Amino acid sequence: MALTDPLAIDIQNLGFHYPGNEGVTFSGLNLKIAKGARFGLFGPNGAGKTTLLSLMTGLLRANEGSIHLLGLDINKHDKAVNELFGFVPQDFSFYQELSPAENLEFFGAWSGLNKQQIKTKTDELLHILGLEAVRNKPVDKFSGGMKRRVNLAISVIHNPAVLILDEPTVGVDVQTRHAIINYLMELNKNGTTLIYTSHQLSEAEGLCEQVALIDDGKIIVEDSLTNLLKDHHQDSLEDLFLNLTGKAYRNDV
Repeated sequence: MALTDPLAIDIQNLGFHYPGNEGVTFSGLNLKIAKGARFGLFGPNGAGKTTLLSLMTGLLRANEGSIHLLGLDINKHDKAVNELFGFVPQDFSFYQELSPAENLEFFGAWSGLNKQQIKTKTDELLHILGLEAVRNKPVDKFSGGMKRRVNLAISVIHNPAVLILDEPTVGVDVQTRHAIINYLMELNKNGTTLIYTSHQLSEAEGLCEQVALIDDGKIIVEDSLTNLLKDHHQDSLEDLFLNLTGKAYRNDV
């Protein structure tokens, strides 16, 4: 069954297009991500990164092909799949008028945790993410970096096996970025699969072991970062990115 599957994500022959054929289109896309990986998905604006993450989480539904998460078809096992992954969206996904503790209580209950589990996990996360002192203050008064930490806490309160992150550190200071990345590394050491996308390529280079570059709805390379840099004679992920996707301006419309 699901948790014995060696793959966290198995995408086969994926086809997708938005209504009216606007935006990025996928056709016959295949991708496998091993359980326990630190996997990075990168590409220019409009390349299809966020769309692909939305398909992985079931926020969008593919027109063709299949996506399995830990062996479960995401379109046939909605509740079971939702318990297996956490999603940190690029936009804030919480109630601004509530406190961190209140948000975690709400989303913990929504995830099926009981009151004691919610209390234990809330105390743990607020401590780890440096939010104890503001646990009862409205989130709308927080800085961007503090809100990013609340976003992350909500996504992991149910101990997901797979954590999908879309620009989790955008707009934060160096200290917050460092703390978030360290926490993600710790989660991965304890078995959580990380699937991560960002424009912070220097940050990504330290976090991701496996990398895929996507452009115009197509995966153009996918391998370990070490192998990709060696095979393409590049010194960094940013150099590799520019070498394979070009240096021209990109628009996301």
